[in-house]
Amino acid sequence: MAVIGMDSVAPLLETERLELWVPRQGDLWAMHAIVTDPATGRFLGPSHAPAEHFLRFSRNAGSWLLYGYGSFIVRERGSGELIGHCGVFHTFRGLGEDFDDSPEAGWVLRHDRVGQGFAREAMTAALAWFEREHGPRRIVAMIAPGNAASLGLAHRLGFTPLRDAVLPDGEAVCLLERLP
Repeated sequence: MAVIGMDSVAPLLETERLELWVPRQGDLWAMHAIVTDPATGRFLGPSHAPAEHFLRFSRNAGSWLLYGYGSFIVRERGSGELIGHCGVFHTFRGLGEDFDDSPEAGWVLRHDRVGQGFAREAMTAALAWFEREHGPRRIVAMIAPGNAASLGLAHRLGFTPLRDAVLPDGEAVCLLERLP
């Protein structure tokens, strides 16, 4: 464990096949390579430019510092290979009071790791950690309507539809929530 703020300690979560780490500076470009792969990035919005990725990555780091939680970097146990990120983070998206200023769940896996249960394994661990550390709370999620795999996983994790929305860039999304 490492100190991430004056009173916060960065957890390391381990599952049968994975290690979940708080992001480090050196993870920035490995995650950029994952989200810019067309097979992965097609559900992540229109821009994966380095500057936009840096802002998203930094927003997550800020979530850890300010709120004591954020997305974890997901690595395969044993190899240390970075295969994605997942977790619960805090952000404002301009989508209204029923969504903004709430803990938000999200997950992104490298395209060659999709469909192998890694996202469910990682998110199950991340959600359990979040509940232990921050208590049972309502958590929201945002998923592209065409992303059937993520919508299915969200359902298996206990998320239910909240409403459909349109992001400021015009992208349609499904908003979901998971109640305590």
